[in-house]
Amino acid sequence: MFENLSKTIKNITEVSVLEERKEVLNPLVDYIQSKVNNKEEIRLNFICTHNSRRSHLSQIWAQTMAFHFGITKVFCYSGGTEATAMFPKVGETLSNQGFQIQKLSQEPNPVYAVKYADNQHPIVCFSKAYFDEFNPKTQFGAIMTCNNADEGCPMVLGAEARFPIKYDDPKAFDGTDLMDEKYAERSLQIASEMYFVFSQVKK
Repeated sequence: MFENLSKTIKNITEVSVLEERKEVLNPLVDYIQSKVNNKEEIRLNFICTHNSRRSHLSQIWAQTMAFHFGITKVFCYSGGTEATAMFPKVGETLSNQGFQIQKLSQEPNPVYAVKYADNQHPIVCFSKAYFDEFNPKTQFGAIMTCNNADEGCPMVLGAEARFPIKYDDPKAFDGTDLMDEKYAERSLQIASEMYFVFSQVKK
């Protein structure tokens, strides 16, 4: 794990997860635990409307926390009800929190490689529909990270289970003096909750 990212995670341990949020997160813990118990691969697809902010933050932090806690065979994905682009502030926020991010292409919907450790595969991030060929077709858990996606997708084809784990959109603060602070705050909230999830899983 990169040193600055390790420092961020150490600080996360001091962020308490509210009891009502633990109730929301515990079904996901149980899903992951059942996969571990059965020695099955764990595929998690984080879904938001535009696959631009919250779903990417969740995908990246979940994959990172799985590595941090030594939970193997975890594969995290993200998607939207439509494709747009990963919002640049997301990458900037994660860089500030210790990730190494490389922009691999220049088109309107760029591809990013996000690394959390020297010798681990980077997380490949770009905006896509949740049913894109890049994502799993069956045997995955669908985590709905926003109200619109949860309401707009009454059924996620191929998902074994569905988890409404919703976050406020930092987009509300775009172009304001609070933008940097609110993106960092949302990223750390997601990080602390993914920390809680994977800390509960017994190997």
